[in-house]
Amino acid sequence: MSAARAVVLVSGGLDSATVLAIARAAGRDCYALSFDYGQRHRIELAAAARVAAALGAREHRTMRIDFAGIGGSALTDRSIAVPETASAGIPVTYVPARNTVFLALALGWAEVLGAAEIHVGVNAVDYSGYPDCRPEFIAAFERLARLATRAGVEGGALEICAPLIGLSKAGIIARGVELGVDYGLTISCYQPDESGRACGRCDSCRLRRAGFAAAGIADPTVYQPGR
Repeated sequence: MSAARAVVLVSGGLDSATVLAIARAAGRDCYALSFDYGQRHRIELAAAARVAAALGAREHRTMRIDFAGIGGSALTDRSIAVPETASAGIPVTYVPARNTVFLALALGWAEVLGAAEIHVGVNAVDYSGYPDCRPEFIAAFERLARLATRAGVEGGALEICAPLIGLSKAGIIARGVELGVDYGLTISCYQPDESGRACGRCDSCRLRRAGFAAAGIADPTVYQPGR
């Protein structure tokens, strides 16, 4: 396995862009992986391509998955409205098994590449309460990766790197700015319009906007009129 190679999950959002910049700054050859999973905000894939190119990914692949066939989330089922006010508990924007499947596919590509690391932008501080963004989940998946792969069985140690997991959104933004991330290339909104303008009302938009304000950094997001 190569310690210089890393698979980086890149959604097109703020967090994953920061993770890609962190991995690059650490001297990794970055292989960016995105997913077209039936999300209603599919426009984020264009942002992922922009981010991967701008931050020097060695390769960028987009894989297709049919999470819409499972449903159960406002991000994949248009009959479920994206909430525009904060709510208690796990919100309906949670996509069942999403990070488990994403990491499993990243694990497969890492084995083929001989990469020793998978980098993911999960966060357990300023986030929406998703169970697959917690440190316990990342630690459990890393144990699974070592049990379920040829590399693990043969003594190679694959690491799941989640450098943002303990940072606030403001801290993430500040770190990205230090590394030269252009957040104007990214999209975080769950329901952008066809031009890619953010709604300014969904949970992801609220967290993003508050993060820029707390960091004292101008928000480059283009919002829909009146938002």
